[in-house]
Amino acid sequence: MKTKSTMYIVQAAVIAALYAVLTILQNTLLPGSASMAVQFRVSEVLTILALYTPAAIPGLTIGCVIANISSLSTLGPYDLIFGSLASLVAALLMYLLRNKRILGLPVAAALMPALANGIIVGFEIEFFFVEGGFHFLSFLLQGGLVALGELAVLFILGLPLSKLIESQKFDKKLLALK
Repeated sequence: MKTKSTMYIVQAAVIAALYAVLTILQNTLLPGSASMAVQFRVSEVLTILALYTPAAIPGLTIGCVIANISSLSTLGPYDLIFGSLASLVAALLMYLLRNKRILGLPVAAALMPALANGIIVGFEIEFFFVEGGFHFLSFLLQGGLVALGELAVLFILGLPLSKLIESQKFDKKLLALK
């Protein structure tokens, strides 16, 4: 018998595993492409799932923690903390904006990972990795580069994925917690 709480745990675990595996695989095959200031982290497309199930919130956060543990040797504990916090904030905001649509697309929600990661990870990069102290203009640059990568993933891959999920009714068949 499938209960709502069991489905929630299963969905969160699957999302976490997919996020971690995709990020680690990308960083293995294309070093730095998923962990540097200018990145195109393909696993971020999974943030779209926060539109369809609240289980994506812990799933994405835990997946990010696991993925960031794999990069501790180069980024230290900072990305484990700040990157995971950014994923949590982005997923929460996306879930809250899930019903706001522009031309039928969840554009406002898709902007949230760029906003959260741009601010939080941009601060992390500027404060911990750029020598010479914190400079606001440099923070805007670092945050802007992170946000640009997020926007690219969410608008090139994420919005089409949301259309596919909805057109095939996966949001009702697979992702709805019953």
